[in-house]
Amino acid sequence: MKIIVGEGSCGIAAGAAKVYSALEKLICNIDGIELGFTGCNGMCFLEPIVDIYDDNGDLTRLVKVSENDCEAIVKAVVEHNLEKLEALKISESDEEFLNKQTRIALRHCGLINPENIDEYLACDGYKAVEKVLKTMTAEQVIEEIKISGLAGRGGAGFPTWFKWNAARNSEGEEKYLICNADEGDPGAFMDRAVIESDPHSLIEGMLIGAYAIGASEMIVYVRAEYPLAIKRLEKAIKQAEERGFLGENILSSGFSCKMRIKAGAGAFVCGEETALIESLEGSRGMPRLKPPFPAQEGYWHKPSNINNVETYANVAWIILNGGEKFAAMGTQNSKGTKVFALTGKIKRGGLVEIPMGMTLREVIFDIGGGIRNSKKFKAVQLGGPSGGCIPESLIP
Repeated sequence: MKIIVGEGSCGIAAGAAKVYSALEKLICNIDGIELGFTGCNGMCFLEPIVDIYDDNGDLTRLVKVSENDCEAIVKAVVEHNLEKLEALKISESDEEFLNKQTRIALRHCGLINPENIDEYLACDGYKAVEKVLKTMTAEQVIEEIKISGLAGRGGAGFPTWFKWNAARNSEGEEKYLICNADEGDPGAFMDRAVIESDPHSLIEGMLIGAYAIGASEMIVYVRAEYPLAIKRLEKAIKQAEERGFLGENILSSGFSCKMRIKAGAGAFVCGEETALIESLEGSRGMPRLKPPFPAQEGYWHKPSNINNVETYANVAWIILNGGEKFAAMGTQNSKGTKVFALTGKIKRGGLVEIPMGMTLREVIFDIGGGIRNSKKFKAVQLGGPSGGCIPESLIP
């Protein structure tokens, strides 16, 4: 039997670390029970979450668990009688939160241990990098991303393949691939959750992008207010280096690439890519005039590509499953899925990944469960402070 505690930032804030500690003390002398942790599965409104897997792999999910529940949990597991935990089990209505989603960027979040590379490898981790380095040219990689229709998930929605192709075709042997993890919008925590819960998916997606544009160095610019994300990404980078997925002559392919983290001071303007570059260089984070674009003159005036965490998190899936499969989801002009943070006075708040084209009404009421305390829905704000409020009369 396995007991897995959700330890994303949301879970820890709700008391998951205390739950884990209590369970650890209770099972320390009991054989046959394995205790572990995972990241955030998106159901932030139910934290702390404890998942119990029996010997057949069947899942029993317990929600809003406290330290006081741990003795009963361990006793039920030892007796193989999980029916005793009925009061803690997730309700059918709350299960709809995940059942109505299509998870690609979040495909491993809440399922694997983010600090254990072996669990990522068991989910076909780094298979996409192996495929790219052994069987594909850089041009073929860019073409596959073009077929997928993947657009930047950071807000601008610019075609990913176009940016990669522009950086690849820019003159100069020294090029950089940068991840924008400076997530400054109030209530937004999509990028943080991916790094905390599945850091290797970010590394793998960035490696594929670096190969495509011809970069030998990758940088993740992440805000310092994300200490758990930074800690887990640092550990993931070290593990990837030890396994030969980062560094010199990766997988004996002749391709070499290193990776480092830059912790930003939390200036909102650094979410803009050229301001981010200025900050990376040690200057005040202020946007540059464009053109030239980063693909021509970016970090240290070298060709650079910048995408955000969610964009890179889709890349390995696209390479393994094909661009056409990704493009089959979403709408004619907006392919694939998109991750949203549901926050505010909503019954089921958390992270939602859905195909492009799902209506706001479906997101708010079918997934989010509607307004807390069954009050009347008035308006929804989209896109953070740069977005606007959509009143109930205008949402489809």
